[in-house]
Formats: sequence, structure tokens, C-alpha cells
Amino acid sequence: MKGKILFLAGLGVGYVLGTRAGRQRYEQIKAAASNLWNAPIVQKRVDDVQDFVKDKAPEVAEFVADGAKKVVAQVAGRGSSSSSARAATKAPAQAPAKKAPAKSTTAKKSTSGSGS
Repeated sequence: MKGKILFLAGLGVGYVLGTRAGRQRYEQIKAAASNLWNAPIVQKRVDDVQDFVKDKAPEVAEFVADGAKKVVAQVAGRGSSSSSARAATKAPAQAPAKKAPAKSTTAKKSTSGSGS
């Protein structure tokens, strides 16, 4: 059913964009589409779908968040599993030494005016 609706919508859009019938035919199609959209039965269905989405949105958001957490955990587990295993077998001899801040090797350019 979804495929048929998408096909018909694509067919309509293709016709409107590709038509050579002129502005009058375009206005007829636009009016028919507007009448269809504003029909009471269509608007009732739109309201039903909006209510359904409002009811289900928190569940969907939770489901997506849980899935994302699982993916992150799997990716993080793969990337650090070998290094964490090696780190666990070694006894820490000493704390790593802190590096001194790097000195800038770029020379500052003179900003004095050249036109005296």
C-alpha cells in the first residue's frame, strides 16, 4: 500500500513538474490537490496519524536511544579490548611523566608601518 501511494505521489509530482500543458492545467491540478487535502475524511486520517505519533514518539525515542547505546558499547568494546587486556596484565611501574608545554617556534612578524 505504501509503495502504491509513493508511486502515485511521484507520478503526480512528475506530471506537474514535467507538464507542458501550461499554467491553467497546473492551477487545476493544484486546486484538486488542495481540495483532496482539505477533505474532511483526509483531515480525520491526518489527525489520527498525528495522535498515533504523539503516543508512540516516547517509545520510539527510547528504543532508538537504547539501540544507539548498544552500538556505542560494541564499538568502544572492539577498539579498546586488545589494549585494555595488555594494560591489565602489566603492573603499573610509575605514573607517566607529564610533558612540558611545547614552545612556539614561529617568529612574530613586525607590525610596524613600512611607509615612513
